[in-house]
Amino acid sequence: MAKMAFSIVDVFAEEKYAGNQLAVIKNPENMTTPQMQRIANEMHFSETTFICSPKQADGGYNVRIFTPATEVPFAGHPTLGTAYVIRESARPKPKTVVLNLKVGQIPVTFKADRAGNAVGWMKQKPPAFSRTYKAKDFCRVLKISETDISAKFPIEEVSTGLSFVVVPLKSLDAVKRARIDYEEQLRVLGENQVGILVFAPQTYKKGNDLNVRVFVDAYGIVEDPATGSGNGCLAGYLAKHRFFGTPKVSVRVEQGCEIGRPSLLHLQSQEAEGEIEVNVGGRVIHVAEGELE
Repeated sequence: MAKMAFSIVDVFAEEKYAGNQLAVIKNPENMTTPQMQRIANEMHFSETTFICSPKQADGGYNVRIFTPATEVPFAGHPTLGTAYVIRESARPKPKTVVLNLKVGQIPVTFKADRAGNAVGWMKQKPPAFSRTYKAKDFCRVLKISETDISAKFPIEEVSTGLSFVVVPLKSLDAVKRARIDYEEQLRVLGENQVGILVFAPQTYKKGNDLNVRVFVDAYGIVEDPATGSGNGCLAGYLAKHRFFGTPKVSVRVEQGCEIGRPSLLHLQSQEAEGEIEVNVGGRVIHVAEGELE
């Protein structure tokens, strides 16, 4: 196997060594799916991506995404981080980078924030809403009290390309105490093993709007420090259920605090004429370059 260049970046990070780590393999020509899976497991980040060709196809770059255990059709921080790596190597730097993923084309647009930092915004697929669950079941899945779960909003499965069950909790304390009981998760979700996102309208840091934790054992990850796909589902959920009293949402979400990888995600969503548009944004910080032998 020829040497392969790779980048490591921190996604949804405000500083280096925070956010969600991502390895981006830049030249995996002629690599088989099992080989990609082995490399993703070797890297052992939440996800590893493979830019299948340096040339565009249909206006976008073909990219595949793997967790340590499986290939996934879409994931948020790999989309944002890979688009950043592609953009940094281009001259001139494009405003928008389009990725061709299993779920379809996802555009990532880069804009400067007030401090002049480039923030990438990915427009996700419109959210699809499916199953709902009872609080009495999910309190056992999360090892918390039924009274910790908000009765004002549903426990609901949402997908913008990857499915998550969104669970509204009342307090930051409840979010901190949440732990997955895997036997109960198997009992409640059955064959529908997907990620679980819990959130509450209390935060560690002033200026943030929501605190989130994401448990993704279904994809070989115990807990994720920053989940763009899950937060895209949350953005759609917030708009649909008027969590803030309006169909238009613009919030700052903190994640990863409980596992030592503090992250910041920007969520924007709006429901109009029965369809919800979802955009998730954040910074990407370069950490390292290397080669695989």
